[in-house]
Amino acid sequence: MPPDPSAKTQDAEDSLLGIFAPSLYADHVKVYPRAVKGLFRNLKWAVLIFCLGIYYTLPWLRWDRGPGAPDQALLLDMSGPRGYFFNIEIWPQEVYYITGLLILGAVGLFLATALFGRIWCGYTCPQTVWTDLFLAVERWIEGDRNARIRRDGQPVSFDKVWRKTAKHFAWLLIAAATGGAWIMYFQDAPTVTREIVTGQASLATYFFFGMFTFTTYGLAGWAREQVCTYMCPWPRFQGAMQDEHSLVVTYQGWRGETRGKHKAGESWEGRGDCVDCRACVHVCPTGIDIRNGPQLECIGCALCIDACDEIMGKVGRPPRLIDFVSLDNLDRRAKGQPTGLKLLRSRTVIYAGLLLIVAGVMLTALMLRSDLALNVLQDRNPLFVVLSDGSLRNGYVVKVANKTRAPMHLSLSTDRLAGAGLFLAGAPGARESLDIAVAADAVAEFHVFVKAPRHVVPGAQGNALERFDFVLRNAEGREVMRLGTQFAIPG
Repeated sequence: MPPDPSAKTQDAEDSLLGIFAPSLYADHVKVYPRAVKGLFRNLKWAVLIFCLGIYYTLPWLRWDRGPGAPDQALLLDMSGPRGYFFNIEIWPQEVYYITGLLILGAVGLFLATALFGRIWCGYTCPQTVWTDLFLAVERWIEGDRNARIRRDGQPVSFDKVWRKTAKHFAWLLIAAATGGAWIMYFQDAPTVTREIVTGQASLATYFFFGMFTFTTYGLAGWAREQVCTYMCPWPRFQGAMQDEHSLVVTYQGWRGETRGKHKAGESWEGRGDCVDCRACVHVCPTGIDIRNGPQLECIGCALCIDACDEIMGKVGRPPRLIDFVSLDNLDRRAKGQPTGLKLLRSRTVIYAGLLLIVAGVMLTALMLRSDLALNVLQDRNPLFVVLSDGSLRNGYVVKVANKTRAPMHLSLSTDRLAGAGLFLAGAPGARESLDIAVAADAVAEFHVFVKAPRHVVPGAQGNALERFDFVLRNAEGREVMRLGTQFAIPG
């Protein structure tokens, strides 16, 4: 059977497409960051030690809240449920405080980005901090950049196997400590540590411990820069928080170009300061070339500045060929104009103002926060009951929350409902007030009936609702809480 000419034509078209069409997939190129010394590297070490110290030690801090209360300084007790922040105790209905903290964090991040670019990504992001720690362990066991590249290209050997095994074992230990520390923020640290080690922890505890352990190991040990490039949404919109006055890590092309190799004794006339050594690329944790301009992958860690300054010192040129500088000042430097740091701008003023407003609202709410909470829910079925003497009865579920560490003895009464009386379910008769007790750090629930004469709304046509208040008074008779509700009356 003769070959089909159309098939040959299709094969030729597919071949041409394979040559000229861009590939939609690129293999991952492993990044081997080189160690570097300098101002920004020292700053990163200091931030890393501070952040990890806070994270690992905070669950172990104790805070005396009295008998029967958790003594962990920071604890999110999901079974309680309570949130303990030193001397502040947050109840579930006060979740708006957590919302306020999240808003503060978001606006603070916007402000930091407007001022200093991606300083969060380069220094305090958990992915950056743990990746830095994992890289330090890798260098300690396997050596620096050249040694790691050379070993990865060699065939399997005893030296390669034991170093790789030791590295991953150390990574797993760090990841386990990280996962365990996260669990401690939700359970008492000494107790849950003992339970995990002795095999007495719950299945849920082991599940989350394992999940956080292996996510830390995978993200910081294997994914690394791919998290910043592909998984994190922040690089995609952080540009909207910046302007030409934001400080960013930038290569000063006006000074560095034309780049090229330089030999000792050669003149610097007619060329730039960049000797094309690629030291900035070799130390970059994401493997980019900062000389290509602003890039999505740049996390603003500034390690390329330290690497370049080291080379500039060796070749006798001024430092900061790569610098933390705004684009406006970069342009001014290129033109020989004076430069300056412009911190007060419309966006920074707006972000700072929002930060102060939210912080002020939260602080005011905390200062005015009551130790007592009253909640009333009216019965809907039936809405009212007509008693044999012609009076009306409405039922209510009354909840009283005592947020202190001492029991409370209170009286519950009504106001603005003429002739009304109260009684609990099963009680013999109505009274003007009820004596109730609420245990320390607890919520007490009462099914209260309010009885009132039918004529409290004279001349009402159809069903009516009369507004009145439930009032709580302490043992001294002083009013401590008031909450308005309604009394249903037939027409």
